[in-house]
Amino acid sequence: MVRRLAAIDLGTNTVRLLVVEASGSQWRTLHEEQRVTRLGEGQATAATLQAAPMRRTVDAVAEFALRAEGLGVGDVRIVATSAVREADNGAEFVDLVRSFTGREMSVITGEEEARLTLLGVSAGLPALRGSFLLFDVGGGSTEFVVAEAGRPAALVSLRLGVVELAERFMGLGPVDPERDRAMTAEIEARLAGGLTRDILHHGASTLVGSAGTVTTLAALDLGLDTYDPRRVHGHRLTRAAIGALRARLAALSLPERAALPCLELGRADLIVPGAAICVAAMDTLGFEDLLVSDRGLREGVLYEILAER
Repeated sequence: MVRRLAAIDLGTNTVRLLVVEASGSQWRTLHEEQRVTRLGEGQATAATLQAAPMRRTVDAVAEFALRAEGLGVGDVRIVATSAVREADNGAEFVDLVRSFTGREMSVITGEEEARLTLLGVSAGLPALRGSFLLFDVGGGSTEFVVAEAGRPAALVSLRLGVVELAERFMGLGPVDPERDRAMTAEIEARLAGGLTRDILHHGASTLVGSAGTVTTLAALDLGLDTYDPRRVHGHRLTRAAIGALRARLAALSLPERAALPCLELGRADLIVPGAAICVAAMDTLGFEDLLVSDRGLREGVLYEILAER
């Protein structure tokens, strides 16, 4: 039986849509799209989702849902992550999405986010054997998963995201060295205080990175003029390359970063904090390179739907 399915991943920074035509456990992509709406803007200080980011995000979700329906999709699965689950007014936002789209939205836990991301990553990198360690740098949180035979053996979701770091440490000009050192020290302290023994003593030979920070760094490392998921997916990104990119990006002003190819609108202030998280995580966990996955949470959501049926 052939059917059309869609997943909308509603993150702290980005809303992502994936529409597929599935037969059994296989699918082909019909449409994919993403938009930076910065839902978590100002949340670090206010503890609530703000009116303007909520409206931007609801507009994007409603538009994506209509796009999926126009492609003949009946089952549109919408999941929200850290920004909504941590906001004092998260329930209000869920109601807002329901009123604008007529659809329910699931607010998933950090552990569920990690599990579904692993599901999407494992299916997209079938050559991985044995255990590996996955980390997913998001707008509001970063997930770490020790995978064994495609299943999570240990996982942790840290409240460590690029949106909060950008709001606190980035400006319009080149990154101030003192503020950069302070940001790095805070990232390292949160990793040291939040990573469990099972994650720190992972025993994995491969580190896999997913989500926008890692894929953007891969595109920049490859020197792509336009983003190409086929080249990014499976790319090996070294710790030295990430460190060099971080230094290069930090030396640029915000407008200069925004003008770089493959840096989507709304990511210019996030890429330096994201690179800092990558470097600190690799140092903490003892890796010199990582394998890039262009697949993640939204693909995991679709595999979950197929498994249910």
